[in-house]
Amino acid sequence: MDDVRKEDAVARSARQGMVAMVAATLLLPVGDAISKILTGIVPPFEVTMWRTVMQAVFLIPVALVFRRQLTGSVLSWPALASGALISVVMFCLISAFQQMPIATAIAIFFVEPLLLTLLAGPLLNEVPGRRRLIAVGVGLIGALIVIRPNFSVFGPVALLPLGAALAFALNMILLRSATRTRSALSVQLGATIFAAAMLLAAHAGAGFFLEREGVSFIEAPEWAQLSVVAAGALAALSFVLITVAFSKAEAGLLAPFQYLEIVGATLVGYVIFGDLPDAMTWLGTGIILASGLYVFHRERHAHD
Repeated sequence: MDDVRKEDAVARSARQGMVAMVAATLLLPVGDAISKILTGIVPPFEVTMWRTVMQAVFLIPVALVFRRQLTGSVLSWPALASGALISVVMFCLISAFQQMPIATAIAIFFVEPLLLTLLAGPLLNEVPGRRRLIAVGVGLIGALIVIRPNFSVFGPVALLPLGAALAFALNMILLRSATRTRSALSVQLGATIFAAAMLLAAHAGAGFFLEREGVSFIEAPEWAQLSVVAAGALAALSFVLITVAFSKAEAGLLAPFQYLEIVGATLVGYVIFGDLPDAMTWLGTGIILASGLYVFHRERHAHD
């Protein structure tokens, strides 16, 4: 009887984790859409900065509520490095959103699990098997199929999501190492604080040495100022949902749900901007999805 209860509790916890993960992946494109709208008024760097600052503002009180999960130093060297990588990820993506459809940028970005598989070998001594390497190669071909027509339309901007994917993969490797001695919440909280501080410092430095271009948020309409607050709140809420998801269910079970973000990005892009990916983008996205899901499958099978 006790075994049945334990199995029911595990199954219930897994369902809660999956629901939280689905909610997070569907909320993220909404924040991205807000950022895309804002880049029509203020420069992408300033959108990145204020979105990150607002995320930190909302995340700090949430972390206080979950303070029992804060183990290890919050403001640490790994958190500093993670904050720098997060800043690169956000700036690359928001800059890409300014000029290309959100769904296309997110599709290119989702080569990240494939890059993570390649980088885990030399950096974590996690050597992937032949089948996973083949899947990674196929997925990268899918990325090229997405990038090629968009490069001819948008130019080098089409490579920005690829840079974001590389930075995010490096951040995931950093987190794997850092969370051996401290909780993921501690690292993520510290990383968000450091990212906000670095972006503010860079913005102040640029304003001192260079002539600023475009309208600042101080001069922007009130709705734009409120929108960036909403974008930061959505980012913080998404982070909390992902944290809850991984506390409730195994990573291997949750990983495939991350790809729902492409679905959400496509819906948001169509409803708000009237954007729909072309046939080649759909083809490349399908290849990336299939390759990523196969890599997740092999990863989970290897640990069973």
